[in-house]
Amino acid sequence: MQTFFTKIRLIFEDTTLRGKVLFTLGILILFRILATIPIPGIDARQLENLFSNNQFLGLLNIFSGGGLANLSIVMLGLGPYITASIIMQLMTVMSPKVKQLYHEEGDAGRRKFGQYTRTLTVPLAFIQSFGFLTLLSNQGVVQGLGTFDTVTNVIVITAGSLLLMWLGELITEYGVGNGVSLLIFAGIIAALPGAVGDLYQTFDTTQLPMYIGFAIAAFAVILAVVIVTEAERPVPITYAKQVRGMKTYGGVSTYLPLRLNQAGVIPIIFALSILLFPQMIFNFLAGVNNLFIANIAQQGLELMEIGWLYAAFYFLLVIGFTYFYTAITFDPDKIATNLQKSGAFVPGIRPGQATAQYVGSIVTRLTLVSAMFLGVVAVLPLALQSATGNPMFAIGGTALLIVVSVVVDMVKRMDAQVSIRQY
Repeated sequence: MQTFFTKIRLIFEDTTLRGKVLFTLGILILFRILATIPIPGIDARQLENLFSNNQFLGLLNIFSGGGLANLSIVMLGLGPYITASIIMQLMTVMSPKVKQLYHEEGDAGRRKFGQYTRTLTVPLAFIQSFGFLTLLSNQGVVQGLGTFDTVTNVIVITAGSLLLMWLGELITEYGVGNGVSLLIFAGIIAALPGAVGDLYQTFDTTQLPMYIGFAIAAFAVILAVVIVTEAERPVPITYAKQVRGMKTYGGVSTYLPLRLNQAGVIPIIFALSILLFPQMIFNFLAGVNNLFIANIAQQGLELMEIGWLYAAFYFLLVIGFTYFYTAITFDPDKIATNLQKSGAFVPGIRPGQATAQYVGSIVTRLTLVSAMFLGVVAVLPLALQSATGNPMFAIGGTALLIVVSVVVDMVKRMDAQVSIRQY
């Protein structure tokens, strides 16, 4: 505990770190202010009833950082940007040119890749904002909007989403942590006092075993996420001896730490985005005048409501995105090349391609473990919901998983910053 408070003191004594922390807090406060500014023409009572009976909108509210519950100008949150990121990263697999841009052209290529992602966010935000307004109009939440008002609201909501994307990138560049994750985290934390108040008002002593069970499950999930996030597989490496003049360099043995969970919470965010997108389309089509299309959309919604089928898709998507994101962010060939250039090698393994294959095989096995873990943790809240019949377990479990992962990542980043300045 003394070490923790010592590091907190070092953070606020260091001018650069203090500036990063205060900058991040300022952006998060600005985001919460924006999330309270509603678009015009809202029926507050209808909105409250809609959210109390709709798990789909509850999950979307998590990704909007809490802005959707108020139908604020940032109601889309980072959804369009996350969708654009998924599309662009899928393009690295499908298009050799995009792959070369992302992996081989250095910082200039990554900046251009990021620009393409931001450009793709604009039409996606337009489509999603129009779809949400149409859906909410059909539900009676937004009333009395003419053509001009609808176009104005679509532009305002799209601009809000782009502003939020920019704020997230500012946090990533000038603040502390990943901006996208932190904005989602801020929305979840902001909703915590209201959730505690609702729990207090609806507290029922007959449901005490369920509350205790949920607390135990939450503690177990937190502990497991922390352990898996911190777990590493050390790969021993040795630096070759080099004689320069009268001095001998190298000959030191150390290890290369390979994280068990290379992808963090990104696979779960991606998987939920993919699952929520068809639900949004089906909800939109269910309100059209064409009876044939409306029936197909209604059947699609009923199919998505089947618990075990939804959980199976969720589980498989989490596993797939864990492998996909790890393959994009971790390059064994680059690791092997850097080791060879620095005169290091893995004992018993030839430098170069053999080392890349060896490291790649280890990462593949580690990714299997982390993918299965993330998949089980992701569907565990759905299992609790099925057992208890309370839809808040699914929403609360997903939020809990994101919060724990973001906090662990933030602590590691701050610890790394403090360690650098101590040295």
